Amino acid sequence: MKTYATKDIRNVVLIGSSKSGKTTLSEAMLYEGKVIDRRGSVEAGNTVSDNTEFEQTNQKSVYATPLYAEFMNTKFNIIDAPGSDDFSGGAISAFKVCETGILVVNAQQGVEVGTEIFARYADNYNVPLIVAVNQLDHEKANWDLCKSSLEEAFGKKVAFTQFPCEPGAGFNSFIDVITMKKYTFKDENGTREESEIPADYADRAEELRLELMERAAEGDDALLEKYFESGELTTDEIRKGLSEGLKKAVLMPVFCLSAKKDIGVKRLMEFTINVGSSPEGKVARTIEGGELPCSSNGPVSIFIYKTTVEQHLGDVSYFKVMSGVLKEGMDLVNPETGNSERLSAIYAVAGAKKEKVSEISAGDIGCVMKLKAGKTDTTLAAAGCEAIEHMVFPDARYRCAVKAADKNDEAKVGDALNKIAAQDPTIIVEYSKELRQTILSGQGEQHINLVKWRVNNEFKLNIELYAPKVPYRETITKVATAQYRHKKQSGGAGQFGEVHLLVCPYVEGEPVPNKFKIDGKETVLNVKTSEVTDLEWGGKLEFYNCVVGGAIDLGFMPAILKGIKEKMTEGPLTGSYARDIRVYVYDGKMHPVDSKEIAFIIAGRNAFKEAFRNAGPKIMEPIYNVQVMTPAE
Repeated sequence: MKTYATKDIRNVVLIGSSKSGKTTLSEAMLYEGKVIDRRGSVEAGNTVSDNTEFEQTNQKSVYATPLYAEFMNTKFNIIDAPGSDDFSGGAISAFKVCETGILVVNAQQGVEVGTEIFARYADNYNVPLIVAVNQLDHEKANWDLCKSSLEEAFGKKVAFTQFPCEPGAGFNSFIDVITMKKYTFKDENGTREESEIPADYADRAEELRLELMERAAEGDDALLEKYFESGELTTDEIRKGLSEGLKKAVLMPVFCLSAKKDIGVKRLMEFTINVGSSPEGKVARTIEGGELPCSSNGPVSIFIYKTTVEQHLGDVSYFKVMSGVLKEGMDLVNPETGNSERLSAIYAVAGAKKEKVSEISAGDIGCVMKLKAGKTDTTLAAAGCEAIEHMVFPDARYRCAVKAADKNDEAKVGDALNKIAAQDPTIIVEYSKELRQTILSGQGEQHINLVKWRVNNEFKLNIELYAPKVPYRETITKVATAQYRHKKQSGGAGQFGEVHLLVCPYVEGEPVPNKFKIDGKETVLNVKTSEVTDLEWGGKLEFYNCVVGGAIDLGFMPAILKGIKEKMTEGPLTGSYARDIRVYVYDGKMHPVDSKEIAFIIAGRNAFKEAFRNAGPKIMEPIYNVQVMTPAE
């Protein structure tokens, strides 16, 4: 493969709802780009994109697969992203390295929930979208439904550049209002014939072209002025206006496709070259607030957006060259750690196919094997460069507890889960000290099931998934007192500490009470010193020293507080964290020789434990703030 200049590169991510045909479209693009000479199918399990056992068995994409095609002296880097929101991390990683998204819409369904979700992600990451209405050859294809649903979902952003002649089982042609030609396809290999627009489609085409001219003119001030003066734009001017509108993400050009029959794919690729953005001049933000323009003349900097472990290859790191020209054998530095890495060999990649290349220019995408620390979301660059701003992934939305089916495999299971999490930043593995469980979190149940499948099949280990314990909190509902004496004498220095304390509920905004009935007597507790702690698990602990007459030395108060805090991590009802409690230490005893910090830690802990049990303890259930998005109807 030749080395492509930055201006001759197009990085596109295919996104959309499940079953919209993204993988089939990627096959057609690879076929048009001469990477493959025969198109595979999802049903047959022989596509370039879905090349893992899990994907082939389940007939759906779960990984964002990088591909490439060479077309019209341009290198297309294509990332085929999964259609399920459970695997959205792949699309989000792709948004970091792609300048354009192709939003694939199922012609049978129109805009679906998944369509809107991924369009929203693209908007959040400032990736402009081209819309490809796919499967127009299906007997249930409905162009009018698609058109109205696109307009309803995206409003004035939508710009129709084509319309199908006869959508449905006989679909083989469409009208393109940019070129003002009819394209008819003679076979299922993309062979097309251009002709003049037939009379029965002429009025519709003219009407749509006028609308397109208006939309294109809005993308550029000079074009808008010309359009107002003459009421006409040339084809090149329309392309320029669409390009400007696309870059600003205020236009979404719409195309007609049957990826399965390779109808319209070549035209979509031509448009992406003529109108879509190259990486040239795009600016990447650094973690220190700097800017790095995408230029082959700049210092070498690459960003690793994805890592995998592949059979017979080991660790594979996928990257985009953010600046400079990367050559094999280069030594680069991780700006955040200072560690050096040698990139002994670099590859262009199309699924499982890896083609060795000697160099890759700024803006291009490739992969490298067996880096020591080439993890996802890592920058490797020439000395003195800043690290690229990190990717931001959505919070986990599904969680479960996980354990090894065989206790002897616990360490191996933990290692396997951590390796999977290192490859997929949307997988989080953590041990909860509160619940005393290992918690596995991800984007959804399918996401977690994939992790289980990988542990079972790739690491040959069995794990069990089950509902995590509920993270309750415990508190008290009334006043109670308790006392505890810790005395230890075992030869040599002893331990002695005695603590008398009172507990009562803490209520936000209420004044601190100081009158209580202790041992049947009305008692006023005068506060000498106090400390208020905002607990890391929520709520407060207010600690008051009310000891008089020097019964306990002031220096032992921190030890008593430490003992109380230790016990608050384990309430008496469910073992959950305790919160919202006021504690008054009002009496006690100490020994001039045997009183030590450890004695008062133990005395404070046990006195608090007893008082808590007598203070009407109750369970507090967790409360979550939930935002629900739903169609208006």
